[in-house]
Amino acid sequence: MRSVYERFYDQYHTDLYRFVFYMVKDREQAEDLVQDVYIRVINSYSRFNGESSEKTWLFSIARHVTIDYFRKQKRKKKRLMDFFDWSNHGEQLQDERPLPDEIIEQGETIREVYRCMEQLTVDQKSVIVLRYIQSMSIQETADILGWSASKVKTTQHRGMKALQRQMEKQREEEKHHEQ
Repeated sequence: MRSVYERFYDQYHTDLYRFVFYMVKDREQAEDLVQDVYIRVINSYSRFNGESSEKTWLFSIARHVTIDYFRKQKRKKKRLMDFFDWSNHGEQLQDERPLPDEIIEQGETIREVYRCMEQLTVDQKSVIVLRYIQSMSIQETADILGWSASKVKTTQHRGMKALQRQMEKQREEEKHHEQ
């Protein structure tokens, strides 16, 4: 019998990697986090009780792994901000990592959407990635996130509104810089 890892890898790896990648926007970090997901899956598969599909269970673990990653990054950034006195400089640290190759090859509007998604909450980003990038149904998304379908719909609606506001704001800023 094939190992759990091999089966999950063959069936879900591409979708899993895309999900994590779109959340963290860094190829190396996504690869590391996907490995963390597989480790958690292997360590806890014996406790999987089949209340949801394996794919739903896997993506739920992936979401928790990415949330843990964001929490760690937030704590690191806070420690760094506390260490330095930034009040005199009026600057904030910003993530200036370049966009991945796949995004660069796409149109300007797509790049703009990804940049604006960085301003959304983790929940809003999770829903938008699962629904629009991973093409999951509302119910699949609800199962992965451990939410009701109505919470997914509400978060999706709010996330899309926030994304639209961010895109409008960015366009206004670009117009202002051009003048």
